[in-house]
Parts: sequence; C-alpha cells; structure tokens
Amino acid sequence: MDHVAVFVEDEPPAEDPELLGLYEGTPLMERGEWYADVLPDRITIYVGPALRRCQDRDEVVHEVATTVVQEVAHHFGIDDERLHALGWGS
Repeated sequence: MDHVAVFVEDEPPAEDPELLGLYEGTPLMERGEWYADVLPDRITIYVGPALRRCQDRDEVVHEVATTVVQEVAHHFGIDDERLHALGWGS
C-alpha cells in the first residue's frame, strides 16, 4: 500500500466509543485523474475497545488483526457488506 498512514490510538472519538478502527481517505477504486497532491489516507486502530471487548491476549490479537484487515479492505474499496460475506465481519 502506498500513500497510507497507519496510527494506533488508545481511544476512538467520544461519539463512537466502541469503534475498533477507522479508514479515512479515498478508496483506490474511486480515485481518478483528479487524485493528486492529497494527504495520505489514514487508518487508525483503537486499542481501548478491543481490550474491553476481549477476555484474553489471544482474543485481542485476533480482534486487532481482523480490524486491520477490515480497514485495509476499505482502502481497496471493499465495503462492510462484502467483508461480512467473506467472513470478516465482527
């Protein structure tokens, strides 16, 4: 992946306290000739919700890995419906 910044933060925005991850940007499949001189896309993984949701380290690792796959998929233009169909729903 080019032109993507990945961040890990403790907590998501207050308006969505259980958010595990967030993709911000323009998916690759939606980019056209106009796409130039823009800031990198941004993927943020939020640790707090995963720690609260999971019972042990293995569950946290699985939850974070699933979240990373989902957010990377959004970068490539794959929506939540398709992710769920592929077995990557949470």
